Parts: sequence; structure tokens; C-alpha cells
Amino acid sequence: MKKIILITGGQRSGKSMYAEQLALSLSDYPIYMATAHIWDEEFKERVNRHRERRGANWTNIEEEKYLSRHYIYNKVCVIDCITLWCTNFFYDKDRKVGEQPGVDEALEAIEREFDKFTAQEATFIFVTNEIGSGGVSDNAIQRSFTDLEGWMNQYVAAKADEVILMVAGIPIKIK
Repeated sequence: MKKIILITGGQRSGKSMYAEQLALSLSDYPIYMATAHIWDEEFKERVNRHRERRGANWTNIEEEKYLSRHYIYNKVCVIDCITLWCTNFFYDKDRKVGEQPGVDEALEAIEREFDKFTAQEATFIFVTNEIGSGGVSDNAIQRSFTDLEGWMNQYVAAKADEVILMVAGIPIKIK
């Protein structure tokens, strides 16, 4: 049976840890799908810490954009995270600066990919950030990305069976 769970909150609110614990409560052998593009050494260390925290019973998949390439039928899968996944559609490393996709183009592409991926029978646990909660940026690119990510969060939340807001390590059921 298909189930979509969205876990959202601020940075360091405990989202990933909660998602991992939830996945382990549902499966002895869950999947962890990492959407991050490794930009620098500091971020590489963050990713390594996350990897080390999970045990050998996890299947780790690194996929920056096309989650639907992976067949996860009847599995429990943590997708961490929508924010970084959106980044990979918003900033295409294979395109020049003036040729980057606009918010509408990026949102349409990621919604299409989300629908294709979640058409499988599986349990999907999506992790995301509430980046719009921190105020309005004076940077136009950041404002555009905040719009993209906020609209994608709304899209996933509308399709989710459950939505959990993490605040200071405490899960609060929203839906």
C-alpha cells in the first residue's frame, strides 16, 4: 500500500533523525535516498556524518534529480531532502548562468518527477525545510528559490497521508 509522509521544520530541528527512526519502525531494511549535490568539503563531512549514523541495514542511494529511476516497490524510503532536490532543478549545473530554469519551469519538472516516483507502491518519507519561515531575503535569487521550495512543500503536503512538523526535536502531527 502506498503512503506518503512529509516531515518538515527548520534547520537542526531533528527532521532527518526522526525520519530515520520512523523508517526503522516500519522496516528492518529501509532505503535512504540522498538528493544532495556535494558542493564543498564541509558539506561532504555533513553527508558522511549522516551516512555513519545509519547502520548496515540501510540501502543508500544517491540521486540528485531523477528519483523515479529507482524501483522501490514495497519498500520504506526516506528521501532527504526536498530542499536540496529543488536546488538541483533550480540550478542546473549543466546550464550556463543566463540559461538557468525559472521557478515555473523548475516547479513543473520537480512536480512531474515527484508524481512519477510516488506512483510506485511504497512508503515514502520526505524530509524538507521551512526556509520561508526565516523572513524575506533581500536577494532576488533567494526569494525565487524560497517560492519554489515553498510551493513544492505545499504540493507534497497536499498529496501526503501524514505531515509532521519538527520543533526542537519534537514531532507535531499536522495532518
